Amino acid sequence: MSTVVVVRKNGVACIAADSLTSYGDLKLSSLYDPHSEKIQTFGETHLAIVGSAAHTLVIESLLNKDDFFPDFSNRSSIFTTFSQVHSELKEHYYLNTKDEEDDPYESSHIDALAVNEHGIFGIYAMREVYEYSRFWATGSGSPYALGAMHAVFDRYDSAESIAEAGVLAGAEFDNASAVPVTSRSVVLLEAG
Repeated sequence: MSTVVVVRKNGVACIAADSLTSYGDLKLSSLYDPHSEKIQTFGETHLAIVGSAAHTLVIESLLNKDDFFPDFSNRSSIFTTFSQVHSELKEHYYLNTKDEEDDPYESSHIDALAVNEHGIFGIYAMREVYEYSRFWATGSGSPYALGAMHAVFDRYDSAESIAEAGVLAGAEFDNASAVPVTSRSVVLLEAG
């Protein structure tokens, strides 16, 4: 599936991701995939999605439309944006919303992490949005990434170094993640 992480430290926010695409047992490494980068940029926001490879093209198409205005400035705005995304996915991109019968809401089947000058955020399938104060990870390699980032957070000064440690741990131990690691960093408006 993937290893994607976000970190904020010393006034910088970083998002990093592995580069492997997999379809069940079939792996498509960056050596064979000229579009292996999982981090997409929309304005000043960097976003990485885990799950179906189809999500990347769909979200890229939607968020780059001239009449769609995503707002990633805070938790509430991201929620509103992804509520609109969900509606667009159903109407224009034929999203199959079926999941568990007892789910409280329709699923968009998208899990993503985002970083911009306002902070680091997680966006999940039922449009849950979380803002994180230190770091987080998503994807099948996330347990390894979280452990690695926890181990180095107080020892490393750089958000980029912490993020890289997380993705490298995911790539080492998760069979659906692989190097090379890509990352993007931004200076935060408010250091914290």
